[in-house]
Amino acid sequence: MSTTELHEKVALAGDAAEVRAGFSALISGCGIYELAQRAKIKLIGRDRVRWLNGMVSNNIRDLAVGQGVYAFLLNAQGHILGDLYVYNRGESLLVETDRAQLEKVLSIFCKYIIMDKVETEDISEKLSSIGIAGPQSGEVLKAAGFQFPQLQALQFADVTWQQINVTLVRHDNPLLESYELWSAPGDTKTLWEALANAGATPVGEPAVELLRIAAGIPRYGQDIHERDLPQETEQSRALSFTKGCYIGQEIVERIRSRGAVHRTFMGFEIEGSLPRPGAKVQVDGKDVGEITSIASLPTDGNERRVALGYCRREVGTPGREVAIGDTKARISPLPFAGITG
Repeated sequence: MSTTELHEKVALAGDAAEVRAGFSALISGCGIYELAQRAKIKLIGRDRVRWLNGMVSNNIRDLAVGQGVYAFLLNAQGHILGDLYVYNRGESLLVETDRAQLEKVLSIFCKYIIMDKVETEDISEKLSSIGIAGPQSGEVLKAAGFQFPQLQALQFADVTWQQINVTLVRHDNPLLESYELWSAPGDTKTLWEALANAGATPVGEPAVELLRIAAGIPRYGQDIHERDLPQETEQSRALSFTKGCYIGQEIVERIRSRGAVHRTFMGFEIEGSLPRPGAKVQVDGKDVGEITSIASLPTDGNERRVALGYCRREVGTPGREVAIGDTKARISPLPFAGITG
């Protein structure tokens, strides 16, 4: 199924009522959505594990077959060049990232493969992805006839469903249960229709974006930029302090050993109109942070206005009142509480 066909099938081009319905399905039932924006790179060669372990911020060396990790690509100064997931498929590693980062990631990989026995292949067009999320997503998979073991975050299983080979990945959304299904592109339509018939509600990108913000998951290029340091993003899941050397490790370790960074990623509960991304966060008239993502979450018949962004650590305590322009806000832990049942 092509991206265009999926867009036509979902047909949720930002309509407020349908976005509300889609978000409701995601947080209380099960939503199904396309993942055409995700790119995949296959790594093979006898040096692939050692080489990638020296490239990214998380532990690839000890990654079990059937397991994945989230990681950063850093420069020598410790700044974040990109983010990605790495999955150990046994005879290969699969790297997943946003398509917007694909060219950059491939360029960095190519630059650092020198005498190493490593080959990279962009398989984005060979492996299609759809996602399902919600408290009923596991039940929907089983109702559609999928048989799979209990999966923890970023574990995956290769299964055969109606003679179709599918990789089922348990994702790491901290707010609710979610999965990705990888398959040959020609099988996407069949999988989509089976899951929809089993109770998954088709939802569009606007509703999925609301879920991302509600879960407090930063997006590279929007909430994370090249100027940022790993510990500023509060994504400790991307870091290993026991794996040995990698590009940027010296800076990451120096921050850990000397103390916290000056600013950190956090949530904001907005009491008035939503600010724009880039708006400054202030305390006593002084700039102490900035907003990166905003959302009006339709929950319990109300609009709950929230934002993601950065704030100086010394003022970033939960419940602290701050100003964003003429609007009052309170600092909130992530993910935002009270979103799901």
